[in-house]
Amino acid sequence: MASSTSSPKKPAVVIVGAGAFGLSTAYHLLERGYTGVTVLDRAEHLPAVDAASTDINKVVRSCYGDPEYTRLARQAIEEWRNDMWQNCYHESVCGVLNLGNAYTEQCIINDLEYGAKIERLCSNASIRAQFPSDLRNSGRIGTFTSLDVSSTSYINHDGGWAEAERAVGLLMEHVKKLGANVLPGKTVQELVKDERGQTKGVRCTDDSKYEADVVVLALGSWTASTFPSLNLTGKCLATGQSIATIQLTPEEADEYRKTPVVLDFRTGFYVFPPTDRDVVKFAIHAAGHTFAVPGSTRSTPRTIVSDPDNGLCIPRSALKELRTQLRGVYPALAEKPFSGTRLCWYTDSPDGDWVIGRYPGDSGLVLATSGSGHAFKFLPTLGKLVADVIEDKLDPKLAARFAVDRQVKPPNRERMSIVSQELNIDELCGPEDLI
Repeated sequence: MASSTSSPKKPAVVIVGAGAFGLSTAYHLLERGYTGVTVLDRAEHLPAVDAASTDINKVVRSCYGDPEYTRLARQAIEEWRNDMWQNCYHESVCGVLNLGNAYTEQCIINDLEYGAKIERLCSNASIRAQFPSDLRNSGRIGTFTSLDVSSTSYINHDGGWAEAERAVGLLMEHVKKLGANVLPGKTVQELVKDERGQTKGVRCTDDSKYEADVVVLALGSWTASTFPSLNLTGKCLATGQSIATIQLTPEEADEYRKTPVVLDFRTGFYVFPPTDRDVVKFAIHAAGHTFAVPGSTRSTPRTIVSDPDNGLCIPRSALKELRTQLRGVYPALAEKPFSGTRLCWYTDSPDGDWVIGRYPGDSGLVLATSGSGHAFKFLPTLGKLVADVIEDKLDPKLAARFAVDRQVKPPNRERMSIVSQELNIDELCGPEDLI
């Protein structure tokens, strides 16, 4: 006979999407004792090659103008240091150099409030001192003379970068070992509803069906276009962010290896130290580009999977801006050929806050999306928020903030540009533009 004090059975959960939101959610549910966790993903091979989280690296920082994100980021950084991540997270050598304006002044206040190890940089010389002396003395570091250095720039020694694709792969294997059923090649085409209109599962294009007490949609930038009936266009906008890389020689990479992550909040430009494969990646954290397929008004990712010939290409104007911004930090690298480009597709909300909550009127459907360009760094802890939603115990203030039907606030100041542009296919760069 079952004990009257035994815990109630955990609900069965189907998670659609094996990216940062989906896998982190699966992990935290499994850690809480859930046994019926299934993760479905459209990609034939995981991690999906065209997912935003499948990238060589991502910034890990707590420099936010919003104290709540600073608090959450500090928690995530503590988890990144655990053995589970097998040194995917790189902090001790570099840190994050934050260049900026009034926004970064608030970041300093928040970082100090939550105990981050920071140092204000109140002169051009103090900014340049964050780079190896050989680079400074050879003129391979920018002068940073355009900065207002009175109080707005600082180095955060409690930040750095993570090997994104490797981290996602590690988390996926961990989730499998904990008992989740992770199924690639499963493109979900519709939600299955009961007679009351509540979601009770999903049906895939191969006509397979997966029943669940709760369905979590964590499709990233494919969310709005995959489920048009949910009318998420104004909440989950797919935008392509322009990224470029430079391949260095091992000798060149060693010279730049001990540099910080540089993040310029005035322009959105950021650049990483070289990877273990001697690649330098840089990008602009901006509103990005939208793309609507013929016959639709919803922005849909255009990637190497949907467009193998030029799905990695970025607009020439973005390429030019990337080279200009790189020249301000590393003049010598800006004269080298680019080795590659990519449009990395994010899901943006109008106010920059995530969308994590139950879909209005449907207790069986939870959304976990709209990373808005700043979700990956929370990979170790992001799913805790989703699990709290499923268990109806998310902090009420956070629940209201991340709710699907919340009243949207004015955009935060994370990005200088907040108005996206429609992607012009004729303006995409070619090999000759990378030289």
